[in-house]
Amino acid sequence: MSATTQAQAQAQPQAPAQPPAPAQVPAQRDTAADAAERARRWRLVLGGGPADGTGCALTGTDREMDAALTALYGSRDGSGRATGGNRGAGLGSSAPSVARWLGDIRTYFPSSVVQVMQRDAIDRLGLASLLLEPELLEAVEADVHLVGTLLSLNRALPETTRETARAVVRKVVEDLEKRLATRTRSTLTGALDRSARINRPRHRDIDWDRTIRANLKNYLPEHGTVVPERLIGYGRAAQGVKKEVVLCIDQSGSMAASVVYASVFGAVLASMRSLDTRLVVFDTAVVDLTDQLDDPVDVLFGTQLGGGTDINRALAYCQSRITRPADTVVVLISDLYEGGIRDGMLKRVAAMKASGVRFVTLLALSDEGAPAYDREHAAALAELGAPAFACTPDLFPEVMAAAIERRPLPIPEA
Repeated sequence: MSATTQAQAQAQPQAPAQPPAPAQVPAQRDTAADAAERARRWRLVLGGGPADGTGCALTGTDREMDAALTALYGSRDGSGRATGGNRGAGLGSSAPSVARWLGDIRTYFPSSVVQVMQRDAIDRLGLASLLLEPELLEAVEADVHLVGTLLSLNRALPETTRETARAVVRKVVEDLEKRLATRTRSTLTGALDRSARINRPRHRDIDWDRTIRANLKNYLPEHGTVVPERLIGYGRAAQGVKKEVVLCIDQSGSMAASVVYASVFGAVLASMRSLDTRLVVFDTAVVDLTDQLDDPVDVLFGTQLGGGTDINRALAYCQSRITRPADTVVVLISDLYEGGIRDGMLKRVAAMKASGVRFVTLLALSDEGAPAYDREHAAALAELGAPAFACTPDLFPEVMAAAIERRPLPIPEA
């Protein structure tokens, strides 16, 4: 290279050094162990049989797990026994075999899966009658859905089973109370305090948010401050009843989980001295269970799941018990499949709202997801200013707090 060429080359800006190319990672290939594990999982999902295509034989714990699944979801042969292959109903209905099966699934599966399998066994295979035997009740994994099933069998429970059933229901109720009570009381106590506003509060009771908004016209830009000519505060009087709450609960069969949660919340609300709580359940008849609110188990066994629905009749009863409309919150928990007088139901809701009652409609109070409900009736209530929506137990305290304070309800997105 000539001197001139070399100088020109040195004068050119040097391109930045390129980083070394990353090492090529060879594509991972399935090992024999990976292929065997995948075949094992597909075998457990598909249930075996010559057509599943896995060619996998199960051993040990896997075989026991597959037997428990096949007992519930396996096909049946000509003699009525469960077989592998295409998963379908196949659990025998004898009490000893069900008791062994209940023990097996609790051994091999987590609690959440056990509850689903129990529900399938009861709903799909008609095994509810076996819950009339105390030995089986002691073996099941108790949850809200099991309580609903027991309540639907309430009148059929023999005396030998009734105490065991109450113990199962009480365990579930106590677990729910532990989870829900503290937050409910805390949320509603704050709402009750805020609902009793006063204009000459002590410093610690000033509601600064509302006070600032009420005095924005007194803003002094040169000082960057607001002069609070009018103070708004929280009332802290703890004596006497501040609000009345009426829980009106549809006890038709589809509302089982909602009945359980509503009974627990009813007991929690009744324990608050500043609330006067009434609990009413209905189908085509109306039953006032307020005098049993100190024990939600008694409330639940006072219900009778199933039957028709007469919302108009239930609301007529609730309306007749309201003494202070402006301080009353009525919560209707129903899927709105009205079997009574539709126009009468809507007129009663309109009349209660006109008198000052805060009316809330919950299509369900449960964790079961979107419920089935009468959309026409829900739309009619929304036009009256009483929107109907499903509510989870965790959201219920916020809904009640908003109703007590008469602010917009925290309606979840559809």
